[in-house]
Amino acid sequence: MPPIIETEGATKWFAQKVPQSGFTGRLRNFLKPVTRDVKAVDGISFAIEAGEAVGYLGPNGAGKSTMIKMLTGVLVPTAGSVRVLGRVPHQERIVNARDIGVVFGQRSQLWWDLPLFESFELHRRIYRIERGRFERARADLVDMLQIAPFLERPVRQLSLGQRMRGEIAMTLLHEPKILFLDEPTIGLDVVAKDVVRKLISRVNRERGTTIMLTTHDLRDIEEICPRLVMVDDGKLLFDGPLANLNASFGARRKLTLEFASEPATVMLAGAEPAGGEGVIRTFLMSDDKRSLVDIIAALKSDAELVDVHLHEPDIEEVIRTYYQSRERRAATATPSKRAG
Repeated sequence: MPPIIETEGATKWFAQKVPQSGFTGRLRNFLKPVTRDVKAVDGISFAIEAGEAVGYLGPNGAGKSTMIKMLTGVLVPTAGSVRVLGRVPHQERIVNARDIGVVFGQRSQLWWDLPLFESFELHRRIYRIERGRFERARADLVDMLQIAPFLERPVRQLSLGQRMRGEIAMTLLHEPKILFLDEPTIGLDVVAKDVVRKLISRVNRERGTTIMLTTHDLRDIEEICPRLVMVDDGKLLFDGPLANLNASFGARRKLTLEFASEPATVMLAGAEPAGGEGVIRTFLMSDDKRSLVDIIAALKSDAELVDVHLHEPDIEEVIRTYYQSRERRAATATPSKRAG
């Protein structure tokens, strides 16, 4: 089957106003605005199969929300192509809307002064969901998301975590094939984040709903998405299994050794000393994937080893390593540019 989501060289330019200096007051109102073109998405290509859960990650200004808006038909690509369920989203917005769900963490789609269950009923009418199908879907979601205790409460009285559960439930009532999530855990406390992550994973696992998630919270990616697409400055940096991210961006495993007494010498092949004092020594490991047993077998020290901890880098460390490397490259390149 063809991919459920596919982009080929997707590009989006925006005209950005440039502040004009030297003019104040009413005079500025008579001047023609000066703009410059800014490329928010720069030739990105990827394909997502039905049932996948994919994290779309990048810093502020990387073009994440712009890509989501193109995939949902809100924005039109400047160049390249975007297809969702075989359709061009902006050309078939109404048809496309019936097969997708969208949750924006910073914007509510619920009716503020109505009880939550009435927002659900309005959603049924907008999407023309058959009554029996709607009631089955609602009962399943109420149970899955544990929202029965506040179904009759006005949305404005809900906590942020309760509202987010309501947002996701309403978005899933018409049983979309794809769920786009733009920062769904933003502003939530630790407990609420955990609830939202678990329910998104369950929807993907039990319903087979395709998930595309943009987030700044790296824990969201680790708990929900086996695959990661990483972007920066509008460009694609990485697309592949989460487990392969470390190999691509070079974050290293950290080994911490604790000795019975302070060692005079510690030698470990394939490792770089990274600090420690007293009875503790820390090493950064090479890119090999030796087991902990093999690592310890290569250890040479004049003190007795009493404890070992091997820390695998998480996503945050891997991405931090990438950005630090990029900043070093930019700092190195700057003097040569000035010299030229």
